[in-house]
Amino acid sequence: MPSPLSVRSLRLVVRTFSELCITVGTLIVLFVAYVLLWTGVKAADAADDGIATLNSRWARQSVAPSAGAPSDPSVSPSPSPYRDGKPFATMRIPRFGSGWEWPVLENTEARTLQKGLGHYSGTARPGESGNFAVAGHRRTYGDPFKDFPKLRPGDAVIVNDGTTWFTYRIVKEPYRTVPTDTAVVDPVPRRSGFEGPGRYLTLTTCEPEWGSSHRLIAWAHLDATRPVSEGKPPDLTG
Repeated sequence: MPSPLSVRSLRLVVRTFSELCITVGTLIVLFVAYVLLWTGVKAADAADDGIATLNSRWARQSVAPSAGAPSDPSVSPSPSPYRDGKPFATMRIPRFGSGWEWPVLENTEARTLQKGLGHYSGTARPGESGNFAVAGHRRTYGDPFKDFPKLRPGDAVIVNDGTTWFTYRIVKEPYRTVPTDTAVVDPVPRRSGFEGPGRYLTLTTCEPEWGSSHRLIAWAHLDATRPVSEGKPPDLTG
């Protein structure tokens, strides 16, 4: 028969273990809540701020005087370089819902992707010849590319840089590859089906949904452009 001291010791061990399990469980729940909820709140706020900043900048540019413009109208000024971590365009994908809109920022660093979508530095600008390549989180930080696997050929991806709407068209269902497959953002992306130079778009995100061992890739080609002054493109008004 165990002594009273042994019984008390056993009860103490059990109680301590139970309290430890409760503490660990609480920490796990809090961490999951942070990942699922708080990062989403932060990303939504950052995205809203980025879009508001762009709209304010574009509004100022639209009313700015033309003094200092080149005297020869055939000469276009060189575009200003994008600033690291700063937004320069917005992106809309109707397939993801009418309210889906995110800012596109320069570079794909972790802190940049916490504020929106990231442009692969060194790839083309929107509408340029080459490959305009953009990355986004599949999960956490607002889940911008949560529905990435739903993309289908013909879907529109619409980019606005403040002066022009660029409508790209998805050419095939998302392609699965490994993170080291950097050729997917080449000027003529490998395995995209494109056979020569053009005006392309590459979207990338993590795969599987809650992991990062692989990547999902979607390719598109420039289908149409429309001056912002003429209103939204048909894919956003239909």
